[in-house]
Amino acid sequence: MIEISFGKLVLLALIALIVLGPEKLPGAARTAGALLRRVRTGWDSVRAEVERELQVEEIKRQAREAAAHAEAAQSELDATLRKVRETGADVMQPKLADKPVETPGETTAATPATPPRETPHGGA
Repeated sequence: MIEISFGKLVLLALIALIVLGPEKLPGAARTAGALLRRVRTGWDSVRAEVERELQVEEIKRQAREAAAHAEAAQSELDATLRKVRETGADVMQPKLADKPVETPGETTAATPATPPRETPHGGA
């Protein structure tokens, strides 16, 4: 703000004493002090509001960055999942080609035509 040295302050007080006189000087000093307090309070509230707005903007920026990172991670995960599925499909293709194809009604010796019956345990 405005810098006022001690010498300038004393000179200002002497001029005020000469112009206003000793009767009106205390009231003028109180009025000047109250006005100065209002100005400082107003300035502090404006500064605090600007700081809050800057903090809100910073939080919004961080949220946008976090969303961008999350989206990039999601797309990387999707790409990896596609690669894994493609690799799994490529690995499974030769195994499926090695299996003999069964026609309906035809069974192999390894697989019985009817499932075995379960026997009850421990009783009737």
